[in-house]
Amino acid sequence: MLVLAVPVIVFSGMFSMLLGYQLPDVGWIGWISPLLGTVMYVWGGRPFLAGAVSELRSRQPGMMLLIALAITVAFLASWAASLGLVHHELDFWWELALLIVIMLLGHWIEMRSLAQTTSALDSLAALLPDQAERVVDNPYATGTELVAPADLQLGDIVVVRPGGRVPADGRIRSGTASMDESMITGESKPVRRADGDPVVAGTVATDSGLRVEITAVGDDTALAGIQRLVADAQNSTSRAQRIADRAAAWLFWFALIAGVITAIVWTLLGMPDQAVVRTITVLVIACPHALGLAIPLVVAIATERAARGGVLVKDRLALESMRTVDTVLFDKTGTLTKGQPTVTAVETVDHGEHRGAVQAGGGDELLALAASAEADSEHPLARAIVAAAEHRHLVLAPATDFSSSPAVGVTATVDGRLVQVGGPNLLHQYNAAELGIAETWRGEGSIILHVLIDGQVAGALQLADEVREESRHAIDALHAHGVQVVMITGDAEAVAASVAAELGVDRFFAGVRPEDKSAKVQQLQHEGRQVAMVGDGVNDAPALAQADVGIAIGAGTDVAIASAGVILASDDPRSVLSVIELSKASYRKMKQNLWWAAGYNVVSVPLAAGVLAPIGFVLPMSVGALLMSLSTIVVAVNAQLLRRLDLRPDTIVPPSRQLQPSTDQRPTVGVGRP
Repeated sequence: MLVLAVPVIVFSGMFSMLLGYQLPDVGWIGWISPLLGTVMYVWGGRPFLAGAVSELRSRQPGMMLLIALAITVAFLASWAASLGLVHHELDFWWELALLIVIMLLGHWIEMRSLAQTTSALDSLAALLPDQAERVVDNPYATGTELVAPADLQLGDIVVVRPGGRVPADGRIRSGTASMDESMITGESKPVRRADGDPVVAGTVATDSGLRVEITAVGDDTALAGIQRLVADAQNSTSRAQRIADRAAAWLFWFALIAGVITAIVWTLLGMPDQAVVRTITVLVIACPHALGLAIPLVVAIATERAARGGVLVKDRLALESMRTVDTVLFDKTGTLTKGQPTVTAVETVDHGEHRGAVQAGGGDELLALAASAEADSEHPLARAIVAAAEHRHLVLAPATDFSSSPAVGVTATVDGRLVQVGGPNLLHQYNAAELGIAETWRGEGSIILHVLIDGQVAGALQLADEVREESRHAIDALHAHGVQVVMITGDAEAVAASVAAELGVDRFFAGVRPEDKSAKVQQLQHEGRQVAMVGDGVNDAPALAQADVGIAIGAGTDVAIASAGVILASDDPRSVLSVIELSKASYRKMKQNLWWAAGYNVVSVPLAAGVLAPIGFVLPMSVGALLMSLSTIVVAVNAQLLRRLDLRPDTIVPPSRQLQPSTDQRPTVGVGRP
């Protein structure tokens, strides 16, 4: 269409007069613009004309009708001028070409931005290795074989070499590596993954090799799910787009009424020629070039930018609503906490308590013995104890005579000593008393395991669901934005109170059953709050659907994702701040573009109609057309500035802790406000 537009504009008599150059004095030159302009009107203008017919049939005038009105008036006036029926000033072939090209260009830019959103994710597919190294273990062959990733099946074991890419979603069977997951989560910092941890197709093992068991292929992979989410986002309709459509409808009536008034006034003044010129000028320059781009381009770029930052916008309306959220309701387990037990303190009979299982210090011997005894157990608590010892770089001695008793604990011989690790039932067997610190730990909602050596209590371990360090930063930043933070959990009140106090949340709901979570969201909404719910599990789905904005954290559970409007590819709660920042930035750009686009029409139409003619000023058609094109450029450039927004969660700097409630102020439980 641009190829046709160039000769239409260049050989337009009005355009040549505007720029001051002479067209060749050849008869056929004057027919280039009319003929090619007609092709542009019929071909390039077809989408707008068809849309206008649809709007007329539905009796809902909008953007398409306003554009169709402008190009049709320009087309008819230009033919009349070319045939000598009206003044040559109404030769709008060049303006007709610009109208069609700019509106089609705007549509192309929007589609290109949306395509870039998909390509940002499709690039992950391009990063998949061409071949996967599958482990072969059968009577006929051993070792590995090279296969295409599409040929992998569930349960296959693949080898990922150092620096290699994971060919499909899976779980690590052996090995530990720092994984570059930036293409999925948007976080640049590698994440340490070890035995049992999930890995996603396309991520890179940066420093060592792994053996990975394939757990998902084809449409069941995380990548396929992410691509479906982006497609949903592209097809969703935003509130801001509906506002732009309503603005176009008002502008249609504004232009039509202004045109009628212009024709009547100039005719009554005894200047019918000016009546025709002014009326057509009003109708042509009322075309919403900039308004057609104002909202779609911002939304498209925002969606793309979000995807590149690990924020997947499933529903554009949810993104727009996020800027008005004044309360964020976090599910505790797996969202604010890691969802797995961690050793948080060690208490020895001789040396007292030693806080911080990952710090060197007293209690190392007790922890090493307990970890040695637990090394052969697959229980989550045993895994936590072994992980704590490994984090301290403790040497584990080989254990023999291992045995495990449900609800009691484990027993093993380590360096010739009988080591037992267990709960209250283990103490009852030996008529032993628990350590004094146990009551304090129990009040914090922690799990308590005692360690017995040769039948004597040697110490105790405190285990709890570890709070994410990122959660502290996220809550600090939310408070700095004036957002109330509420936590909801099915855990006992003691556990909830401990986590809430540690993080500085404003309120918490404890002991909430999964089916009752949505009722708590309703309770906050009835208090007049705009609520965003952040969760990661199946049991969070009703609450995510009930909230004003549902945010599923992590690339995880299908039901949670299906119920949420925004999906965070990572499990970093700081990404919630990224959504807020993007929502506010997008809204600012939308407002600026709407004011600029609509403001141009409101000012230029009366000037084109001749409202200032009594003082000797009438807006020339050529100047109005140039200003119209300029407004389109301004709107497009303004929208592009959104690309400068950094949405990576690891760039969020937590503000001072003084913004949080003081340490002696406990969070509010259940109802009420702090």
